[in-house]
Amino acid sequence: MSNPQQLRYSKEHEWLTDAADGVATVGITAHAAGALGDVVFVQLPAVGDTVDAGETCGELESTKSVSDLYSPASGEVTEINQDVVDDPALVNSEPFEGGWLFKIKVSEVPDDLLSADEYTAFASGD
Repeated sequence: MSNPQQLRYSKEHEWLTDAADGVATVGITAHAAGALGDVVFVQLPAVGDTVDAGETCGELESTKSVSDLYSPASGEVTEINQDVVDDPALVNSEPFEGGWLFKIKVSEVPDDLLSADEYTAFASGD
């Protein structure tokens, strides 16, 4: 699965949409979902929580391991994807569509997020 060009990526394997309207969507990449294996539980930040770029804000539990979820940007959580909470397998089957995790009203986006091509190169050497 290729990485969508319009997204930006963190080195912790999260993606972020453009925050043109001030709100961005966050998810994990197909690479991360594949490395985790079958995701069976998702713990997301609560609506109203403030998250900081690069900091832990939740967990993904799979049949293989438990992995921290990091926020790729700073801001206030405005929405969580209840579908993923109810059906964590969406993270594996649709990491860039229905498997998104949460939305944030962005206050700061770090300068070190990667383009799709940069992330692909990074992840292949991971």
